[in-house]
Formats: sequence, C-alpha cells, structure tokens
Amino acid sequence: MSMNKNDPQLSEARAQGPDEFLDLKLGNPSKTAAGAKAVGVALNHVMSEMNPVRGLKALNSLNKIGGIDCPGCAWPDPDDERSLLGEYCENGAKAIAEEATEKSIGREFFGLNDVHSLSRLTDHEIGKLGRISEPLILKRGVPYYHPISWKDAFIYIADFLRNQTTPKKSVFYTSGRTSNEAAFLYQLFVRQFGTNNLPDCSNMCHESSGVALKQTLGLGKGSVTLEDFNNAKIIFIVGQNPGTNHPRMLTALQKAKRNGAKIVSINPLPEAGLMGFSNPQDPRQFIGGATRLSDLHIPLRINTDVALLKAILLKLIEKDDENPNTVIDKSFVESKTEGFDEFAGHIRKQKFSSLVKECGVDEALVLQLVDWLSETSQFITCWAMGLTQHKNAVDNIREIVNLHLLKGAIGIPGAGTCPVRGHSNVQGDRTMGIWEKPTMAFLDKLESVFDFKPPKRAGFNTVQAIEAMKNDNVDFFMAMGGNFLSASPDTEFTAEGLRKCKLSVHVSTKLNRTHLIHGETSIILPCLARSDQDLSGNRKNFVTVENSMGIVHKSQGNLKPISNSLISEPNIVTYLALQLFGEKSPVKWHAVLNNYPQIRNWIEKTIPGFENYNHRIDKQPAGFYLPNGPRKRHFTTPSKKAQFTINKKSKFLIPDGHFLMMTMRSHDQFNTTIYGLNDRYRGIYNERRVVFINANDLEKNGWVSEQVVNLSSYSNDRERVVTNFKLIPYPIPEGCVATYFPECNPLVPLESFARSSHTPTSKSVVIKIHPAN
Repeated sequence: MSMNKNDPQLSEARAQGPDEFLDLKLGNPSKTAAGAKAVGVALNHVMSEMNPVRGLKALNSLNKIGGIDCPGCAWPDPDDERSLLGEYCENGAKAIAEEATEKSIGREFFGLNDVHSLSRLTDHEIGKLGRISEPLILKRGVPYYHPISWKDAFIYIADFLRNQTTPKKSVFYTSGRTSNEAAFLYQLFVRQFGTNNLPDCSNMCHESSGVALKQTLGLGKGSVTLEDFNNAKIIFIVGQNPGTNHPRMLTALQKAKRNGAKIVSINPLPEAGLMGFSNPQDPRQFIGGATRLSDLHIPLRINTDVALLKAILLKLIEKDDENPNTVIDKSFVESKTEGFDEFAGHIRKQKFSSLVKECGVDEALVLQLVDWLSETSQFITCWAMGLTQHKNAVDNIREIVNLHLLKGAIGIPGAGTCPVRGHSNVQGDRTMGIWEKPTMAFLDKLESVFDFKPPKRAGFNTVQAIEAMKNDNVDFFMAMGGNFLSASPDTEFTAEGLRKCKLSVHVSTKLNRTHLIHGETSIILPCLARSDQDLSGNRKNFVTVENSMGIVHKSQGNLKPISNSLISEPNIVTYLALQLFGEKSPVKWHAVLNNYPQIRNWIEKTIPGFENYNHRIDKQPAGFYLPNGPRKRHFTTPSKKAQFTINKKSKFLIPDGHFLMMTMRSHDQFNTTIYGLNDRYRGIYNERRVVFINANDLEKNGWVSEQVVNLSSYSNDRERVVTNFKLIPYPIPEGCVATYFPECNPLVPLESFARSSHTPTSKSVVIKIHPAN
C-alpha cells in the first residue's frame, strides 16, 4: 500500500518539518579542512550558547587529562602530551556548546507549548531550545508535558514494569554517549528485570564491523593504536569523512604524512578532510597553509568496495606467483591463519578488468595502489559507515581483513584494522554488556557475582525492536540518551511503533524528536551532562569511557549544572532499581547510590581487563589499554587462527530511471544533532534538503541545478516518500546520489539490513527522483 503523505501525524515524524525552503546559497566545495575558519566557527557556536567564562572553562578542559571527554566522536586522545592551545576540533566545540548551553526549558515553556506544535519544528530548532531542567510527564490525552517529582516518576515507572505480563515486552535502548558506569548499571538493571532487549546505536552503525572482526580475528574491535599511525607506510581511509565526523583524526594523518606515509582515500565523494588539512595550531597553516593529505583518491561507485578489494587481492596474488614469497607474507599466513587455499582459489577466478569496471574507476589508480602495497606490510585501514551500512557490509570488512592477512599487516608496528567509531563511548557500552546477544560467559559471570539468573534468550536489536513495537509486542520503551526516532531507519514506520507503546521513558539532557512522537504516556528524566560537575554524594565524581582504540580513561565535568533538579545517569538507574526491586534484591543497589568507585568495583569483578580498576584509573590519568589479542597476533577464534573468508560483492538491481542513494552528515551535524544549516566543506549554506547528483545525470534527465524534486523508495509493497528537495550537481559517480540524514531516513526500508549484523542499509537505498509539480 502507499502511505498517506498528507497525514499530519506522519509529517510530525519527519526531520525537516515545514515544507517551505530556506534561502539556499551555493559555494565552491573546499579542498582543505579546518584552518582559521574552523576556529572562528567553533568560537561562535560556543559563545552563542554560553557566557565567555563558562565557554572558555569548558574548552580549556575538553579532552585534557582529568577534564571532560568530548561528547562527540570516539577518536582517541594522544597517549603523551595534550595540546596547550586546545585538544579539540571545530565539531567538538560545537558538541560542547550544544551540551553546555545556558538555555533551559521547564514547566513554563512546556505550559505554553503543546507537543503537536513542538513536533512541527525542525530537528535543528528543537535542539536549540535548551537543556531540560526538571522531570516531565505527558499523560494520555493531555497535549502538554508537565512537571513530575523524581520520586513520583520512579514510582510510576517501577509500578508499570512490575505489572508487565512479561519482561519481553519491554525495550531498553542505549546511546553511545553513556558512561561505562551508567552502561554497566543499566544492563545489570535490565537483566535483573528479565530481558536482553538492549538495542543500541551500535546496531545502526558499527555492528557490521564487530561481527566481521569477531568472525575473522576473534575480537570485534580494531587492532591499532595512535602510535601505529606514526609508523605506517600507507593509511587507507575507506567510506569515511574524517574532516567532519572525526576531525581530530586529521592531526594524526598530518603527522603520519610528515613521517612519510601515503594516504589513500576510497570514497564516492571527494571530501575536504580527505584532500587537505590546515592545522589551526600551526601558525604557518593558521594563516593559509595546508598539508595535502590524500596521495591517491579512488572515487568508486557506492558499495563496490568488495569488487575493488578483490581486484587488489588478485593483482597481489598474481605478483607473488611471479616472484614467490616477495609479496605475500607466507610465514604469517601458514602459522597464524587458515582458509587461505580456498580464498586464493576464489580470488584467482576473478577478472581484474571486470572488477574495476564495476567500481567505475580508472585501472591505473588500482594498479598504482597495488604497487605500493607490494612493497610494504605496514598499512592501516580505517573505515566508518560508508562500509557498514550495506546488505553486504560484513563482507566489506571481512575483505579488508583478507588484505591484512595476506600481507601479515596486523600485530606489527604501523599496521592493523581501524574501525573509527562515531560516538564517544559506543565501544565502551558494548564492553560493559550493552548487547542484545550477550555471551554465555558474560551471563554466567553476572550470575556468580550478583546471585540472580540473567535471561539467556537473545533480545531485540534495533530493527527487531521497531518491528516488535509496530506489531504490538512492546508496551514499554526506555532510552538511555539518544534520539531513537531520528536515528532509526524507515521513520514513519518507526514512529507508528513508538506510538503503540503504553509508556516511554527518556533519560535526556535536551528535547529531541523522540520525545514528541510518544506512546500513551511519556516521561522525560533530565540527567547531568558529561560537562556538568557531578557532586552526587557530596564528592567530586568522575566517570570513565572507552575510546575507539580500547583505552579506558576519566571524564570529569567542571561546569555548574543549569538546574538543581538534574540527576546523574548512574543514580537514575540506581534509584529506579531500588524502587523496582526493593530491599530484598540480590543486587545490593544501595551500595552504588552516589558511589561510583563501587560501580567500578562491580565492573572489575565482572568484566576481564578491568583488574584494579579504581587504582589504575587514579594512577594512570591518561587511561589504560584493554586487552587486545589481534594487536599481539593472538586470535581468539575457535581454531585460535585468523580466518580468510570468501565474500560476496554487492548485487543491485537498479531499474532504469532509478539511483542508488547514500545518506551522510553535513559539516554542521553530529549524528542526529543539527548544530546549524551549513555544510561549508561541500559548499552548501542555509539548507539541508538537498540531493547531490552527478552533472551528467542532471543533463541526461533534463534536470537543472536547484530543481525541486521529491524522492521515493519502494520495498515490501510500501512506497516511502520525502518531498521538496533541491538537486545539486556534485562530483559523485553517475547513477549515485547522496542526501543528509535524518531527512532521508524515511526512505530506508526497515526490512533492508546487512546480513549477519542487521545494520540498516542507509548507504545503499534504491530511489526514484520525481520533479515536483
């Protein structure tokens, strides 16, 4: 059936809101990231949200030892010295400005603004309203959120959960910003309640990386450290835009380049952060100089990465056949891996020219890359959601692993795998047990430490949770941070599911769209932000996080909270557990109320790698590394050897007149948080409803720049439509288009997800473009 595009409830679920366009301005795409412009933009964002004293206090402690861990990306801090000028990037400054704003909203604001009116705002407008200052409840049939006391809120939630017919009808979502302490307590609470329904933002981003790396190397994390970047001869940046999504990575790339590394960018779009970097902390570059980053850019068609990798692997194998043992690391392959003969036999059957043609790139580029790889095993492959959000996403990452295994490029200085996580503690959440499919070893440890029987049955991941909501199999939805609706695929379908819940609970710092697309009753529990000083229990508390390279370190807020009514995330979970489980609980929840060291003691008893947790985190202020087998060539697969695999290429049936769409972030955005309406690196100003399209595709279809169009996708007998977008000519391969999320998340079919990982295919959606009437 076709959805009713005029349904006002459905339009409320959209990210953009009103149909009128803003004043779109087009500029030239940048060839260099950062520089003086980035400094000015960053400071402007900070000073627009708070007074100069508060702003400078936040910035001066951001990512410093003993300071605030940036609430943005998960790129690691240097192990040694931190910059005196500022250990943060433009988008880190935007993130702290958004979080530490002095604007606040409470009973007066919500008394004047009903939910329907608020839902008509754009995501950008909602985010700029300010911090939520007190607990709120929206009851059935009432159009306004109104205040509720913390005690009454906990009683209401606990009574509802206690009266559930089965724990399986409750879902507990987690965002990647949650601290280790909060995440550990949250999963413990949920499992004591009786379910593994713990979907999280990993399900929608790097789940494919975790699955692939676990299958092939035995650990679902990357194998490199920052020091490896200093020793690498080649660094691949695949399906990733560090200039916007992980800007501090550019400093590491610049340092690697100065040490002689070659940088290869593999991406459908040429991104400013892949081309050049003007380091704002270098006086010579601040005023206009720049370091050229990419030595080679391969602009392949969307999701043809497996074909490209097979072409590279084929040529490397052929080179070794010509001169045995000069290209392939046979010693490593024979002693540390298995499956090579089957893998090599498969690769030898491929046709180089056909593979390269499928990618839509020049053969000379691929051959140049093969020559470089023939001469070294010291290379790092970095990737992000450009690889993980396809049906064959797990195959993409496993083929990368094949390349590293062939060359022995893992567990040696300057080499290894590097999935670049997108949120500051998303990796730590998984380490703490936020996972719908926990291992039996983890569950057995919970049982022995806490004396209750955790559920053994796997819970819902994000896609399954949405399906269950839509099918009336979820009564209770709780989100520990995040903006679930805007982050999820198939927005209208997800909104319908959320509306069917009887109670939704949101632990949040700011209002977002998920608070406005609600079930029968909705409760918002406002928490302390990472930048807030946490004086729970009359002591200066800190929490811990894990970055993208497996380092656990402190984060301690230093700003006065905007309200005295805020409670920390660990204490919110603890109060709720005390209310639900009572004094007879086998888990002694009273012991961790206002007691973060005791939470860390519980973590130490439960999770390997956290021995002497409190002592180490105190004595090693820069943090400590968790165990990482692949870093030492120890592979914990069933056979104790790394696995070569045979992987499938993408198979797209793209009808005539259709395009393959990928969603992506603008430069004024982090995940679903919209900082502003500009994407200056791509030359887009004051508008987000745009479609980047090849100029030849414009001409072939008789379209023109800035023409207004509607977009549709069709799957499972259902049409999905978004309206009023403008076409923008851009250097993207023919037949491919790019749009921003969450504006185009409504086009991503819920039933289209990666094999094995269930990650939504947000980077490969077949769409049709319809000129607007």
